[in-house]
Amino acid sequence: QAQLVESGGGSVQAGGSLRLSCAASGRTFSSYTMCWFRQAPVKEREFVAGISGSGTYTHYVDSVKGRFTISRDNAKKTVYLQMNSLKPEDTAVYSCAADTTSVGFYVGSVDNPRKYNYWGQGTQVTVSS
Repeated sequence: QAQLVESGGGSVQAGGSLRLSCAASGRTFSSYTMCWFRQAPVKEREFVAGISGSGTYTHYVDSVKGRFTISRDNAKKTVYLQMNSLKPEDTAVYSCAADTTSVGFYVGSVDNPRKYNYWGQGTQVTVSS
């Protein structure tokens, strides 16, 4: 089993930066594919970034490439999302999620929310213009 707790959300002006953290429990954290999703009001949940268990492989939605960086520290059982050059359209509730059952990291499926069996409660990010 895994429990996920996000932190680091807040309000920032456009062009600013935030770093989100997702602290996880679980004995085999280093084998979990982890990701960040976000959901804005009246919009569908959207994949943001994913990272393989070792941290070797990452994948991003096009709209955040070059601005966001996902990383992980397996010793601390924590995943991070560094968000730079934030835009008002990045405003959303950001949630981390863990896939504790699959083996491997596949770009073709990492953005599928059904792949993830544990979710955090979410943290609000608000970017003002």
